Amino acid sequence: MRSTAVLRSTKGSPQKARLIIDQVRGRNVTEALALLTLSKKRVASVLKKVLWSAISNAEHLSEKKNSKLNIEQLFITECYINTGLTKHRRRVRPAPMGRAYREQRRLFTVKFVLSDSNEK
Repeated sequence: MRSTAVLRSTKGSPQKARLIIDQVRGRNVTEALALLTLSKKRVASVLKKVLWSAISNAEHLSEKKNSKLNIEQLFITECYINTGLTKHRRRVRPAPMGRAYREQRRLFTVKFVLSDSNEK
């Protein structure tokens, strides 16, 4: 059984979020939650919420199919971060001598796919 959770257009840099995602990919759900809880990165709390959403989606699917699900047997088979829409998130920051520096504030999209087995 596969369950997914997606969070779109989250504030933050996708490059910094990928540092955390790379540590979690392919792990057991309980190990991943422990890593996200102990991480000092700001993005880790957002990723933890998305992972909890994927776990609850898996529980809901198992209730629909009248099967018993053990959360400790779930593995993260796929997880990735894509860049979000940045078209309207450009800002101008004042610079010396009347100039202006362009600043692009980034957004990213997170997707977690959980499965019963560790295989893809």
